[in-house]
Amino acid sequence: MKQIIFATNNAHKLGEVQAVLGDEFRLVTLAECGITEDIPETAATLEGNALQKARYVHERTGRDCFADDTGLEVDALGGEPGVHSARYATDGHDFAANNALLLRNLADKSDRRAHFRTVIALILDGEEHLFEGRVDGVIAEQMSGAGGFGYDPLFVPEGHTESFAEMSAEAKNAISHRGRAVARLVEFLRKTDK
Repeated sequence: MKQIIFATNNAHKLGEVQAVLGDEFRLVTLAECGITEDIPETAATLEGNALQKARYVHERTGRDCFADDTGLEVDALGGEPGVHSARYATDGHDFAANNALLLRNLADKSDRRAHFRTVIALILDGEEHLFEGRVDGVIAEQMSGAGGFGYDPLFVPEGHTESFAEMSAEAKNAISHRGRAVARLVEFLRKTDK
């Protein structure tokens, strides 16, 4: 089983990505590598943040690794919260506050189209690669569902009537932005592993 470091401390992300990776790969956590500090995310784009995190881990471990950055981009808000999705309302990852602020900012908007984008930066054998996944949908007028995390209770993917938070983990992973980006990552890893 091939091991690869995933540069995140988010248990939800670790679970989602491991589910998509299956048994071929084992994710190595930052804690297992002795990285306990917060990794900087100061770039202006999702791509920049993903690369910054992957480079940080690679410089400290010398091992193959990948990092992701995800943003919810809302059309009527000019792409907000975007790269600031996790810290939209506060400096911390306060999902309730982020969702409440998003609903307030959309209160007088009829256009509720949005999309999630995930960018994964992989450093493999010293070379950098980027993979993107995107899912389009709309922002609901109220939160629903108890699953998922972040904006999942508000995001209804195109072609569905349930929010991400109402879907099973398997159903969400099959269509989600992160699932799509990870699928591209896995396809690439399988090709290079031969």
